[in-house]
Amino acid sequence: MRLTALFCTFLLAVVALGAPRRSSAEVRITVAFGPPALPVYEQPVCPGDGYIWTPGYWAWDLDAYDYYWVPGTWVLPPEADFLWTPPWWGWDDGAFVFYPGYWGPLVGFYGGIDYGFGYFGAGFVGGRWDHGHFFYNRAVTNINVVNIHNVYNETVNSVTVNRISYNGGPGGIVAHPRREDERAAHERHIGPVKAQTEQIDQARQNRELRASVNRGRPAIAATGRAGEFSGREAIAAREAGAPYHPPSENNGRPAVHPNQLPPLEHRAPPKNGNAPLNEQYRKQQEDLFNRQSRERGDLQRQQEQEHQEMERRNASQAQRQQMETRHQQQTEELQRRQMQQGEQMRERQRPGRPR
Repeated sequence: MRLTALFCTFLLAVVALGAPRRSSAEVRITVAFGPPALPVYEQPVCPGDGYIWTPGYWAWDLDAYDYYWVPGTWVLPPEADFLWTPPWWGWDDGAFVFYPGYWGPLVGFYGGIDYGFGYFGAGFVGGRWDHGHFFYNRAVTNINVVNIHNVYNETVNSVTVNRISYNGGPGGIVAHPRREDERAAHERHIGPVKAQTEQIDQARQNRELRASVNRGRPAIAATGRAGEFSGREAIAAREAGAPYHPPSENNGRPAVHPNQLPPLEHRAPPKNGNAPLNEQYRKQQEDLFNRQSRERGDLQRQQEQEHQEMERRNASQAQRQQMETRHQQQTEELQRRQMQQGEQMRERQRPGRPR
């Protein structure tokens, strides 16, 4: 038997309060546009006693500049009495921020996202630890009682009305950390185990799991065990959680570097019948165009040098992501400043404006 996941989706925003503590070495991953909706899929049967369900989610691949689906899977926890807090996306300071998942004695805040199968937006009701043994709630998880006997039935009144995949922001989940979430944030945490990191790596390398390819309906939405991307227990999504809308900026990518910005406008100055003044205006326009072109070229060369340095150091994807986020911020600031300069120039040269 497979239980159908009723999920959430749209865009996102976050409340950082109650998020797990982050080490100084951890790199913050931000994206200019939000993840797709969570797909609808069925949970594969639990492969054995002690496995805990870790739900699927959208991750970010800097090299592909695209979201990709990390299939949900059953995983053995790093130690007894530990539970999984799923990763989540939230809106913060004008960007979508990724908060990694972790193992700990308590389930913490995961953005209010309804991942299904016991993760209905707050806490976890898919099972519980009792004297070093994990007991499964058959009401919300797919368990074969022939092989697993430590089960119970506890009805959960949870009806999913959306498949939103992020917290806050336009259309995002509105949820705040509870007191229990804040307490969980201060407990001892362990990051994803090896099986989970292998699941992530394999998903990243699978082109069919990219959002731009599967349009929110991944061909592998869940696996019976980590890394098993084929076979009967590799479950395809039944449907996308919502219509897929690719980002429209820059052919799907917001401008990260100056050479991706729209060309500078080389406009002619207004004519007012005053030849000397027209010539002065023409020169001002030419000077502004040349100065802004140099600014773009200087920033482009600076960013290219930083790219070369990253290649020389064989930097990690997280470090590259951090650099690209900074580059995007620099490029956006340059574009805003140059647009303001253009508006100011047009206002100064407006016909009829007092001199």
